[in-house]
Amino acid sequence: MGWFGKFLTSSIGQKVIMSLTGLFLIIFLVVHLIGNLQLLLDDGGQSFNVYAKFMTGNPVIKTVSYSLYAFIIIHAVQGLVLWSKNRTARGSEKYAVHKVRGTTTNAKLASRMGWIGTIILVFILIHMYQFWLQMKLGALPMVEYDGESMSDLYGIVSETYQNIGFVIFYVVCMYVVGAHLWHGFQSAFQTLGINHKKYSPFIQGIGKVYSVVVALGFAIIPIFFYLGIKF
Repeated sequence: MGWFGKFLTSSIGQKVIMSLTGLFLIIFLVVHLIGNLQLLLDDGGQSFNVYAKFMTGNPVIKTVSYSLYAFIIIHAVQGLVLWSKNRTARGSEKYAVHKVRGTTTNAKLASRMGWIGTIILVFILIHMYQFWLQMKLGALPMVEYDGESMSDLYGIVSETYQNIGFVIFYVVCMYVVGAHLWHGFQSAFQTLGINHKKYSPFIQGIGKVYSVVVALGFAIIPIFFYLGIKF
């Protein structure tokens, strides 16, 4: 194994991978949110279905999408692996760490991030099964706009968000995603060495605003759907 392979399998290398995939996902979430907000347009789902067809039919977008799915899984699994390793490493020092000021807080944060990562991974798997996989398997009914036929992804989303159980599940998961972004946004930059007393507070502030806006943006979609609010 060369130096690059050793670096990628090292603790530092794994954290760098986590940071890079995390930054990529941060960009993706904005694009995904913009697309999903079309669900709230009062046009019977046409805008969203056309958007979904473009995202799944364009060769360039499809290539990016498959890479994205891989990054999502890598990021989630990598986070759980690092959490497990850190938890194991702390095990032999669990009595000593409580005597060091600040260490207990970091340990609690690390433990919380482990549970947050687990919840997010479960959410991703359920979310992709409910929508993406059903469309890929051709299990959705077809609709036609201007002579062009496409899967009615809007229909299954609408049906799902009429179920109060799923609405609560999605809102809670978006809160968890926001909590992850609250910590992970600035942490990703710090891991990559972008850490300066002049710029770090600004990055941290942007990260907090981003985490709230993105999580809230995704959360209002099922809520508005359930309440019948359209624009």
